[in-house]
Amino acid sequence: MMKGFRYFLQLSYRGTAYHGWQVQAGSQTVQETVENSLSVILQQQISTTGCGRTDTGVHARYFIAHFDSETELGLQKENLIFRLNRHLPDDIEVRAIHRVTRDAHARFDALFRTYEYHITRNKDPFMADLAWHRYGYLSVTDMNKACDILLKYNDFTSFSKLHSDVKTNNCRITHARWFITDTGYIFIIRSDRFLRNMVRAIVGTMINTGTGKLSISDFEHLIESKDRNNAGMSAPAKGLFLTLVEYPYSLSSPGKA
Repeated sequence: MMKGFRYFLQLSYRGTAYHGWQVQAGSQTVQETVENSLSVILQQQISTTGCGRTDTGVHARYFIAHFDSETELGLQKENLIFRLNRHLPDDIEVRAIHRVTRDAHARFDALFRTYEYHITRNKDPFMADLAWHRYGYLSVTDMNKACDILLKYNDFTSFSKLHSDVKTNNCRITHARWFITDTGYIFIIRSDRFLRNMVRAIVGTMINTGTGKLSISDFEHLIESKDRNNAGMSAPAKGLFLTLVEYPYSLSSPGKA
């Protein structure tokens, strides 16, 4: 019988200084930084499993990781959150800790993930690492027509990083939309899974639609081609945020309740 207790850790982080979430030899990552703080504060060796992996420079407003503890945290949780945040660097925040059942899994139990991509029309030194600054008008109407086409398909090989080791490039996108803001544009997309570099490739390609370089029919044809070389460039990582991860159970109470 498995011993110990499993917890979900809710995090936010600014990815500018990190080579993504997942531990990589010789590179600073969010996972390694979080595991080091957990191990120091809990005085035991802690390993985490994330809900996915964000690439270098990508941010997360809402990220879930699970870890196992030899002891039950119980009423210590609020104090633990305070101590962890004091130990962690300023660009990583622990927002909540939830007790879950021993078989709960941050990655495999996730039903949907939502990303946002931010574009700013104005040069802003305070947003330089948090949005893609680009000049020029974009047709949100045309880009949302491309979004409607996106929802018709399941195979997104055309937006997948080349030579990745995934078994399938099928995803179920349930929402994709562009919005105009006071300073630029926001793209929101929700799917049951995402391929490596997928959102950034979609954004880069839709920009070509928004500027008139790519017609709506051409956008549909490139999806059907299942060839990454036919899609547009990948948008810069700095504008991408993971904003929500959904599970089949509530994280507001202990266990899978």
